[in-house]
Amino acid sequence: MMGKMTGSQMKRVLALLPVSIALLLISLYVIQRPLQVDSSLVPSEQTSVVSPKIEGVVKPGETMFDIFKNNGLDLNELFRLGEATADVHRLREIATGQPYKIELGPDNVVLSLTYQINDDELLTITRSDPGFRAEKITLPYETKERKLGGVIESNLYDALGNDGEAAMLAYGLSDIFSWDIDFTTDLRKGDTFKIVVEELWRDGRFHRYGNILAAEFTNDGNTHRAFRYEEQDGRAGYYDEEGKSLQRSFLKAPLSYRRISSGFSYSRRHPILKIRRPHLGIDYVAPSGTPVSALGDGTVQLAGYKGANGNLVILRHPKGFTTYYGHLRKIRKGIRPGARVSQGDVIGYVGATGRATGPHLDFRMKKGNRFVNPLRVNLPRRGGIPKQLLADFDKVRSALGLELASIVPAPRVPGPEPVERKVASDR
Repeated sequence: MMGKMTGSQMKRVLALLPVSIALLLISLYVIQRPLQVDSSLVPSEQTSVVSPKIEGVVKPGETMFDIFKNNGLDLNELFRLGEATADVHRLREIATGQPYKIELGPDNVVLSLTYQINDDELLTITRSDPGFRAEKITLPYETKERKLGGVIESNLYDALGNDGEAAMLAYGLSDIFSWDIDFTTDLRKGDTFKIVVEELWRDGRFHRYGNILAAEFTNDGNTHRAFRYEEQDGRAGYYDEEGKSLQRSFLKAPLSYRRISSGFSYSRRHPILKIRRPHLGIDYVAPSGTPVSALGDGTVQLAGYKGANGNLVILRHPKGFTTYYGHLRKIRKGIRPGARVSQGDVIGYVGATGRATGPHLDFRMKKGNRFVNPLRVNLPRRGGIPKQLLADFDKVRSALGLELASIVPAPRVPGPEPVERKVASDR
């Protein structure tokens, strides 16, 4: 049982009493006051709603119909999307491995569809009541300049590398000098090359090579140089140091071939008839189906089967030249009398139709009414730099010439590409 408090105890209780009353009042205030929270730390109902989206890459054999059906989307929406983009890029033309994204609204309504057509173009389709609006967007690249040099050991492709981008660069280089060098038969071990070329980068990764700006190729002791020059109207070409076009009226050969089995001759023993007779053309041996290209701009004079020549195409060119392409396995669709062709257009495919012992192209050239040896005829060059642009061309050529001079060709050392130079398609 509690005893009576002394005077000193009473004084201590009275001293603590105001503090206790204050704490009680504060507690009652906090309980009754609603909890206040900083609204900036809690997302509102409006900002917390995120539109659902479907992302992926096109699988082998997959169509946009499959993508919509597998994700439970309205196929009527797909029909309207297809109508909107019919004149921009058909949705049925989607490729394996290409990325896509579909953004959805309430009830899975399609708000937008994005599809990457290739490395350079993006298709975007957005809802724009009462339908959709489609456009093709060109993806930007960062352009860098790179200098390369090499030595031929066996062929140009091996000297540059063995990936797809190196192969395209080799093709571009051989195309520039194709009027002066036959890269199938003319290359020699120890030949050298120098290249100044654009590299196209995006998001910190190398994607592919762009334009070759300048090149030098030394073949069997003869040095050839090429400088790219673009005129104000956007037309570009390759020229030598004097501003003369490297492009000639005709290609050096109408196909990529393995060897020449028979040359131009006024007396050759026929392999089938076993008699001596003129062979006024060149027989290029190549695998059946190898594309055959028009040697130069011209008009189709004949396209069809012609006795011992088999499937034959005859082209008429300016300045009195006519070219013949015989024993074709197949003539390309659209190649018919009167049709116009441009230099490099595929007109047919190597075969062994008519009187032939195996797949090859019997190629002949006539100047006026007389057959001439295609390997020895002096082919005219196309036009050069206009006089009023020569001064500007000289500035471009001089700068690029200094860059070429700084390149020291060296044999390629086999090995993996550096991480920072890996081609984006390897991802």
